[in-house]
Amino acid sequence: MRPFSALTALCGLFLSTRSFVCADSTSSSSPVALPGNFQPAQVFKNTNLVRNTNLEKSYLRETINVVVENVAKQAQSDYYLTLPSDLYEKVAVLEVRDKSAPEKGRLNVQATEIDPSRDFQYYIVHFSEPLPPSSQITLGISYSVLNSFSPRPAAIKQMDRQYLTYSFSAYAPSAYTTVTQKTKLKLPSTNVPECTATDLKSGADPERLGTSYTYGPYDTAQVAPGTSYPIVVRYEFTKPVITASLLERDLEVSHWGGNLATEERYWLRNNGSELLDHFSRVEWTLSSYQQLPSSSIRELKYPLKPGSVDPYFIDDIGNVSTSRYRPGKVPSRDASLELRPRFPIFGGWNYSFRVGWNNDLSTFLRRAVGSSDSYVLKVPFIEGPKASEGIQYEKVVVRVILPEGARNVRWEMMEKVSSNGLPNSSQIQADVSEHKTFMDTLGRTALSLTVDGLTDEARDSQIVVIESILTIELGDLRLFLVGWIAQAGDYHCWSLHSICSRVGCGQS
Repeated sequence: MRPFSALTALCGLFLSTRSFVCADSTSSSSPVALPGNFQPAQVFKNTNLVRNTNLEKSYLRETINVVVENVAKQAQSDYYLTLPSDLYEKVAVLEVRDKSAPEKGRLNVQATEIDPSRDFQYYIVHFSEPLPPSSQITLGISYSVLNSFSPRPAAIKQMDRQYLTYSFSAYAPSAYTTVTQKTKLKLPSTNVPECTATDLKSGADPERLGTSYTYGPYDTAQVAPGTSYPIVVRYEFTKPVITASLLERDLEVSHWGGNLATEERYWLRNNGSELLDHFSRVEWTLSSYQQLPSSSIRELKYPLKPGSVDPYFIDDIGNVSTSRYRPGKVPSRDASLELRPRFPIFGGWNYSFRVGWNNDLSTFLRRAVGSSDSYVLKVPFIEGPKASEGIQYEKVVVRVILPEGARNVRWEMMEKVSSNGLPNSSQIQADVSEHKTFMDTLGRTALSLTVDGLTDEARDSQIVVIESILTIELGDLRLFLVGWIAQAGDYHCWSLHSICSRVGCGQS
């Protein structure tokens, strides 16, 4: 009879000589360096440009539809997209598509290194194929900008209403001559005490219709590229400006219990107007009873996937009992988790907490077609609260913790015809490491994805993780240390008795 220690040493020998983790992911691309006096060549002109600026949420959302014409004598492949320097560093997600062929997906976009001496910075848009002379292409440019609004006044009393300001140019920034253009503003309220008027056209400018303001159209064929006409709009925003300085999200795959455990750790901040005086419990109770609008964070509502169970809500002090969980009435309906922090979060205040829940793994995991040891895991990139005022994330770290023995880890984003709220894979930093917990031997394989700048528009985005399971060949026998059966969520590990019988060590 062979002692159990010999079996342990034998397994350790095989494991130490075999590479079981391999990172197959797209690394982040480096910004392109441009000369200090760089000016894009005038090989294009914008025949028509329509800019739609949405201020309804706590972050800026902008969409630009522009008809671009090649005015050079040779085919051109690179279009320089211009943004003001003060917005360039705050851009969360930017994507460009060919409006005539949206099914082809996003165009490749490269960032450039920031030059502090320039008022404008550039992105380089690479066409899928060169644009011939005198030909046109319609580009759909969309992006979100974090921390782009300023509260005015910066401090208010507890019962006062909050106002935000946004500054921009009536002329859309561009490296090329624009023949005609206009800008449409969408505001969250009709209470707009300040909005700059212009004399750039005959008649009223801007034109107002409900909560929409339209600047233009302007004939700017004779206006030099880069010309600015400052506009300031100040509007009522009676909701909090919710900002997560950091979100850490863990998705842990358990092959023992067929479970997917999710935990999210938040460091929240309200970027709205700060509280001028001390907090009054009497005024707070009165406003809550009368359901008056408030710029503080009162509660957070989490829609969870069907079948989510065992939710918890913990902050720095401990368990928070002011939460309510409602499972879906039918299996296909989302569950709801309503969180109420220990105190209302006013402007300038911070709150950190963690929330977690469990799901059946069979909902997210499948065996790869045509493979006996590869599995596909499809999970949401972020979930988090769903709020009408929106949530902006300055940094997001998503960690997918796979079982011991997972190797050849690959990942990709689920791309759609429309935006999924995520940047290109090349703009996501990926890393594969080991994560050791209680009773682990090798350590679990952990895939970490880091994004700087994100919004809650990425809530419906999905990532796919593909991994193989470690096997060890012993003569003509194949010993599976970790064996998964991806049917009906039945996952198991070979028992010690089964291992011993396969290597002929007998029973102790």
